[in-house]
Amino acid sequence: MIENAQKSEKIEKTDAEWRQHLTPEQYYVTRQKGTEPAFSGALYKNHDDGIYHCVACDAELFKSDTKFESGSGWPSFWLPFTPDSVETQEDTSHRMRRVEATCARCGAHLGHVFPDGPKPTGLRYCINSAALKFEKQ
Repeated sequence: MIENAQKSEKIEKTDAEWRQHLTPEQYYVTRQKGTEPAFSGALYKNHDDGIYHCVACDAELFKSDTKFESGSGWPSFWLPFTPDSVETQEDTSHRMRRVEATCARCGAHLGHVFPDGPKPTGLRYCINSAALKFEKQ
């Protein structure tokens, strides 16, 4: 129980600490709200059973059984690991109106959420591979 409580605590680090902990690509995506090129991510075509974690803080974000092929070029999921795993907020950058998805534990930018996913949620969590690490089950 203590481990789960620790995993749910908010994590805050300085910019220098994040840079030391993450690769340049991971830092760009998770801390600077970047996006990896479509169809380039290591987990885009991953079909193994397991859990997708936040690369920055190891929080559980998505289960493999909620991943689907969206054709977008990024790993896509229709439901987060738990209702509290992923937070969303409006993103009006780049002259667009979108919904940003972030890790609820450390605030890492993950990607965006779109209302064109499969049932039962109708949502497509379009997530950068660079923001994820995969634990095979």
